[in-house]
Amino acid sequence: MDKGSSKGLYTMLGESTVFEGTIVVPHSLRIDGRVKGRIEAGEMLTIGSAAIIEADIKAKSAIVGGKVTGNVIAEDRVELEANASVIGDIRTRDLVINEGAVFQGNCSMQSGDTVKV
Repeated sequence: MDKGSSKGLYTMLGESTVFEGTIVVPHSLRIDGRVKGRIEAGEMLTIGSAAIIEADIKAKSAIVGGKVTGNVIAEDRVELEANASVIGDIRTRDLVINEGAVFQGNCSMQSGDTVKV
């Protein structure tokens, strides 16, 4: 699939979804349910406040509102919302941790060039 053709595409896993395995999408992904395994999103990954994730994550950017146990690699940016919990390492260019978020792990930030995923 041509990267330019993925504009506007979005995949969503609802609150009642339970998934075990590998998820790979070339575009944006929103998860509000439970996932165990590995997640790769070619664009924005949004983890809703009700989500419970046990997975290593790779994405262009990530917004975390729920609970994540696993490592997060995001090329551009990771944002932890107020109710977020991340237990694992984060590698990204920009990191935003909102008041109330919990982050337990190590963070590696590279300035200038984007992080290689």
